[in-house]
Amino acid sequence: MSLKLMYITNRPEVAVIAEQYGVDRIFVDMEYIGKADRQKGNDSLINYHTLEDVKTIRAAVKKAGFLVRINPIHDPLEDYPGSEEEIEAVIEAGADIVMLPYFKTLEEVKRFLKAVDGRKRTSLLLETKEAADILDDILRIDGIDEIHIGLNDLSMSMGKTFLFEVLTDGTVEKLCRKLKAAGMVYGFGGVARPGHGIVPAEMIVREHYRLGSSMVILSRAFCDLKTIGNDLQTVREIFEQGVPEIRALEKECEDYLKKEGKEHNRYFELNQKELAGAVCSAVKIVGV
Repeated sequence: MSLKLMYITNRPEVAVIAEQYGVDRIFVDMEYIGKADRQKGNDSLINYHTLEDVKTIRAAVKKAGFLVRINPIHDPLEDYPGSEEEIEAVIEAGADIVMLPYFKTLEEVKRFLKAVDGRKRTSLLLETKEAADILDDILRIDGIDEIHIGLNDLSMSMGKTFLFEVLTDGTVEKLCRKLKAAGMVYGFGGVARPGHGIVPAEMIVREHYRLGSSMVILSRAFCDLKTIGNDLQTVREIFEQGVPEIRALEKECEDYLKKEGKEHNRYFELNQKELAGAVCSAVKIVGV
C-alpha cells in the first residue's frame, strides 16, 4: 500500500510541479464559512479558494486526482449560494472528488450525498466530536467513498491544546478501527517532510501504516507557499526531494508490516511510544 499524498493549492504552476513529482491528488479548498470564528487564535490557514480556482486547477492537472473541499452544509447566504448550488458548480467545474467538511449530523451527510447524487466520488472530513460520536450511523449510509479524519478541528472540538493529541490519546485509533471494520477507505491529518515538523514526520507516517490509513495531506510544513512565495525552483526542489523521502519511509513501513511476531510489533510499538513523547513535548511548547 502507498499513501495517497494530497497537496492544497490554487496555483496551477505549483499543482503541475506537485503532480510531476508524484503527488496523487491536488486539493482546492473552498471552505471558509464559519472557519475564522471557530479557529480564532489558532495558527490555521484559511485558503479562500474560489470556483475560478477550481476551473484553473482542473485545466492544469492531467494525471493526479482532483479534490475540492466545499463549505459545510448551509442554506443560501446573502453573498453565497446554498450547498446544493455550490456542489453543482464544483461538479460542473471538474472536481473528481467532492469533500464535505465540519459536519455534525446524519442529516448534513445525507443532504451532501443527495446533492452529489453519485456523479463524483464523495469524501467526508470527520473533524467534530459530534461526527465522531455518530460514526457507526454514518457508516450505515450508502454513497460515501472515503472518510478523512481532520486532526486540527477535531482536537479543538475535543478541548485539546495541540492537534496531534487525538493521535496519541486513542481517539484516532478508535475511529480507524471502526472505519477499517466497515471496509471504508480512510486517512487522517497532514504530514511534513521527513526530518521536519514539530512532531517528526517519520513518526506520523509510521502511525499511518500501523492504523491502516490510505491517505494524508502534505501540510504547510511540507511546502509553505506563504513563505516561499514565487520561488518555483525552491518549490520544485521540495517536491523532488520530499516525495521520494516519504516513499522511502513507506517502503520501510511496508517491510515491517510483512514481518511477523516481535520484530513487527517492536517497530510500531516503539514508534507509538516515541510519538507520544514527541506530542507531549509539543503540547508543552504550544501551551507556553
